[in-house]
Amino acid sequence: MRIALAQLNPVVGDFEGNAKQILEAVRRAEEQAVELVLTPELSLWGYPPRDQLLEPSRLQQQDTVLQWLVNQLHSSVTLLVGAALPASDARSPRLHNGVVLVNRLGWRPIAQKQLLPSYDVFDERRYFRPGDGPCLLSLPNGKRLGLTICEDLWVDDGLQRERLDGPDPIDQLIPEQPDLVINLAASPFDASKPALRQQLAAAATQRLNCPLIYLNQVGGNDELVFDGASFVVGADGAVQLELPVCEEHLAIWDSGHPTPVQSHGQIQPMDPLERLFRALVLGVRDYARKCGFNKALLGLSGGIDSALVAVIASAALGNEAVSALLMPSPWSSAGSIDDALALAERLGLQTNTVPIAGLMEGYDQALTAPLGATPQGVTAENLQSRIRGTLLMAVANQQGQLLLTTGNKSELAVGYCTLYGDMNGGLAVIGDLYKTSVFALCDWLDSDAARGCRQALGLPTHGELVGEAIRRKPPSAELRPNQKDSDSLPDYDALDALLKALIQERHSGATLVAAGHDPALVERVERLLKRAEFKRRQAAPLLKVSPQAFGSGWRLPIAAT
Repeated sequence: MRIALAQLNPVVGDFEGNAKQILEAVRRAEEQAVELVLTPELSLWGYPPRDQLLEPSRLQQQDTVLQWLVNQLHSSVTLLVGAALPASDARSPRLHNGVVLVNRLGWRPIAQKQLLPSYDVFDERRYFRPGDGPCLLSLPNGKRLGLTICEDLWVDDGLQRERLDGPDPIDQLIPEQPDLVINLAASPFDASKPALRQQLAAAATQRLNCPLIYLNQVGGNDELVFDGASFVVGADGAVQLELPVCEEHLAIWDSGHPTPVQSHGQIQPMDPLERLFRALVLGVRDYARKCGFNKALLGLSGGIDSALVAVIASAALGNEAVSALLMPSPWSSAGSIDDALALAERLGLQTNTVPIAGLMEGYDQALTAPLGATPQGVTAENLQSRIRGTLLMAVANQQGQLLLTTGNKSELAVGYCTLYGDMNGGLAVIGDLYKTSVFALCDWLDSDAARGCRQALGLPTHGELVGEAIRRKPPSAELRPNQKDSDSLPDYDALDALLKALIQERHSGATLVAAGHDPALVERVERLLKRAEFKRRQAAPLLKVSPQAFGSGWRLPIAAT
């Protein structure tokens, strides 16, 4: 049996556009004599559609588009499409996350998702009710296909950290003896997932004694980045086929001849830093494209954070679509200005320089009367940041650009950032990267190991990209003479270790002290983390690339102890 895996990049809510993508995949598959075409979870809607699912008119649109697909099919090919299915009664929630079968005779529901995630960024129980299993599809050729949707595969207590309470859809399929199991997914990227997905699939195939197809959505939708990386695992648990990371792709798998017919074949393990970089590039590219931007702007300081954002933006949008603003103050070092200009030259970015000393003097004069003196200390430092933020917003508004913020996760965690200043912008590109991760990614980008990736993404391949001068410079906001981040913050190695434990592992301060961490440092970091919640609530959307980001999956109160 020849099956096409359509690793698609949908736009949330664009039924017509998504249906055209699906039909294009069908047309290409028909040329390869394919019998069955698979598409990802909720492929007609794009994932996650969130409160669009509460609009009755959109369900009507879905039905119209499904019928359009029926009318476009002229061969005997069968198509599986991810869709929202009305429940049999009027109780709430009124929908199932499901799969429909489409062919030239019509369309009909054939599967419902049983395990509905409502943790981290997921909120499926707000919209869906769980289905009843098992979901088995018998085809005219006699093949019996077990159907599962995303979380339905995540049922191995020995492999995953936590499993949802509920049925085991894989166990339910064992008595049915399927010839093949299919998992249609929309699984967002984080660094721990690629290997775990394959391990879960291999465990399922060994329980069921049949192959498994895992088909994942690709593309960026708001904060989430879906990395694709779909695959087929044989009954022995060995991977037979892998699709590309962070790219749309159509691959053909023949169950009788498991050697790939049309694919990238057996892909070698990708460096985790390359996966991370490609995910960030995809996230920026799709956020801009799907929000209607074709140009981007950032403030370039000569520091490592803005340098990394500039590289990512250049890879995502092309250097001709990215421009940078340099805004030196009296405290900006000549080295930082030179480093920023050298980076822009390496990347081929257009730059403009707007010194802010005169604006600082104007604010000092305007505020002397209400304050009784010129602004001092943190107030004066924040004014510099807010002047820069205002300039960036003005240029971005005038030129129709997406303003990219350049702050990292460590700063956002402890509040080492300025509201209405350096936090201004439409997308926080590295807002889910700790400072130590920023250094690691920049070191990798400047290494020989990154040459192939740089070439594939249209970046310069010769010499340094970020540059050693930037990578080795002590971090500094340069808001006062000889300022260093270390004046206000612990060493980033120590800080990030504590932040990961507090944010990702949800450890208490007492637990960390008991584990041997310095009590005073733990108390300080814990206090900073709590106090900065009001800033994070007002921050730009960020690209989630870790198991726990400061996005929709982080829900702590502001007014709390």
